[in-house]
This record gives sequence, C-alpha cells and structure tokens, in this order.
Amino acid sequence: MLRFLTAGESHGEKLIGILEGIPSNLKIDEKFINHELLRRKMGYGRSNRMKIESDKVKILSGINEYYYTTGAPLALEIINLGKEIPKVDYLEPRPGHADLAGLIKYNQPDAKYIMERASARETAMRTTIGAICKLFLSEFGIKIYSHVISINDVESSTNYYDSSSDIDYSIADNSVLRMIDTKAEKEAVEKINLAIKNGFTLGGKVEIIGTGVPIGLGSHIQWDKRLDSKIAQSMMSIPGIKSVEIGLGEKIKNLYGNYANDEVFYDKVRGYYRKTNFSGGIEGGMSNGEDIVIRLTMKPLPTQANPLKTVHINTKEETLAFSQRSDVCAVASMSIVAESMLAISLSDSFLEKFSGDSLEETKKNFTNYKNYIDKR
Repeated sequence: MLRFLTAGESHGEKLIGILEGIPSNLKIDEKFINHELLRRKMGYGRSNRMKIESDKVKILSGINEYYYTTGAPLALEIINLGKEIPKVDYLEPRPGHADLAGLIKYNQPDAKYIMERASARETAMRTTIGAICKLFLSEFGIKIYSHVISINDVESSTNYYDSSSDIDYSIADNSVLRMIDTKAEKEAVEKINLAIKNGFTLGGKVEIIGTGVPIGLGSHIQWDKRLDSKIAQSMMSIPGIKSVEIGLGEKIKNLYGNYANDEVFYDKVRGYYRKTNFSGGIEGGMSNGEDIVIRLTMKPLPTQANPLKTVHINTKEETLAFSQRSDVCAVASMSIVAESMLAISLSDSFLEKFSGDSLEETKKNFTNYKNYIDKR
C-alpha cells in the first residue's frame, strides 16, 4: 500500500512530504521531479507568485547515495520563497473558500491559518509525490497525459472522444494554456485578458489520460478497493474541483445501452480489447486494459480582484471579502496536479495488486501476471 502526508502553509518556511510504500531500487530522477514542478507553475493567468517560487525538491531520506530508493519512507522538502504574509487580521471571509467554515470549525480568531493550509500551494508537494509515482509507473510502461478542454465557455475541438485521429498530447506542453486546439487557445487567452481587466476569475475543464494500464487494478470486492472510487476521491481532493467524470461521463446518459457499453473483442496479438472506450478504462471498479480517461471541472477561483460581499466576523456587518494576490485562471496548472493524483492512485492500486519490497520483486510479479493473461 502507498501512503503519503503533506505539511506546511502557503507562506510558511517550506512544504514537507512523506511518501511510504515505494519499493526499493527505484531510480529517482530529481531533474524529472523539478521539471514536473515547473510544469505546475505554467499557465496563462497565473499570479506573480509563480515568478517568485523556484520550486525545487530536496530529498531528505529514503534514497541512497546513488539516488535509488531504499524502501524506507521518502522525506521531501520544498522551500517557499514567497513567505510574506501581511500583518492584518483576516476577518472578512471569502465566499467559495475554506475561510469561514474553517475558522469556525477550528475555533480561530480569523481566517489566516485556515487559508494558509487550504491554499493550493500545498499541491506543489503533491506534484512532487506524483512525479515519483510517475517514475515508478514508467518502469511498467504506464504513462499519464493531460490537456485543457475548456476555459469558461471556450471549448477545445480536441478531446479523447470527439477527435477523429490520435491525439499528440505533447502539444499541450508547448501551449500557454495546455490546449491542443490553437484556435480555442487564442480565444481562451482573450477571455482571460477580459477577466484580468474586469477583476474576476475563470474556471474550466481538463482531460487526464493514463495509458498502458494493465487489466485488473482495483477490485469489485469492497467499495474502497474500486479503482474509480480511489481516483474520484483523489481528484476531488484538488482545490477547486467540482466534478469528476470517468470515461464519457455525464454524456453517457444520452446513449442507448446497446451502444454505451464497450463490446469485447479478441485478437491473438492484442488479446482482449474494445473498439470503444466509453467506460474510460474501468469496469466494475477494475481497470480493463484500455486507456484510463478522467475529466475534471474546476470552478472559478474564490479570490476576486473585485471582492464579493461577505460578513465581518466580529461586527457581523455586511462588508467586502479581503483580496490578495491570486491567480485569474489556474486550470492549466491544475491539470498537472491531476496527473500527479492519477499517478498516486494508480501506483497505490498497482502495488496492492503486485506488491514487492523491491522493484525487482514487483517486476517479477508483474511479469508472471502478464504471462498468465497471455494464456487466458
């Protein structure tokens, strides 16, 4: 089993992560991890803080001098450079944020430390942990991709189900908004410019794809073992996410049952396969060998340049929510965090299926399973 914890505040000294369950002898590539952190910083509409933070990981334990894991927990650190917190009381909670519920729940005099921990800044550490899981999954041919399919009402013509040809997901890494459709990207940039000018924020939708996932991750035996259950929980844990769709998602309701379910075929070379993938690679809580397809909807961010109405915590009088430096649109950045959360969820189910204290043992178990599948 894989588990992790994070600690730290948005403007604190550092973010800390503990990752347990990665087998020994996995080569850790710090350059790859730092590149993933750089990808998380990108995206048109991000705040000026992205120019401040360098976001580089320091691995404190769990690896040897040759950067191979030892089987012990990995302790991870990211230093915060943007540490300044205005010395004011945050008494005007922002609608849509954790401020009010958090300060009441934890009996705090203001929202300062609620917003500090609830901040999406914490996802920098989750991106680090996800990068390590990506390194692990790549040992077994599993890859994860993402791209933005909408910003506000600007829809990309490129997506997993509606595109007429194979998608080159690498194009997204060369886009300022991680959109493959260049025409939609241009319209979305104009929409963000309008939001910047008028002081509001924008949400959007992303598509996450996992390829090379073998049959049999997850289980139908108990509710908490289902792969789609684990993925949905991990995705909903990302700040700002309001819906998770697996496969065709809500659109599947428009199809008749004799078309909505993916028919099964067999080929001596390919083995069992589907010609469609409306289920998004998961049936009965288990991966079925097809691509894992996830879609996430992110709401517009709560902090507005033109603040919304709220109530002063002490006086109970109507006022305006406090405002601070914030992103106008963080959908592109969120897609990288979502990649990491999918990598974590898949790694957890993968290790549950194939286990192993060392990478060699896990690979042996995986190879034996592949040979078994080939004979089915």
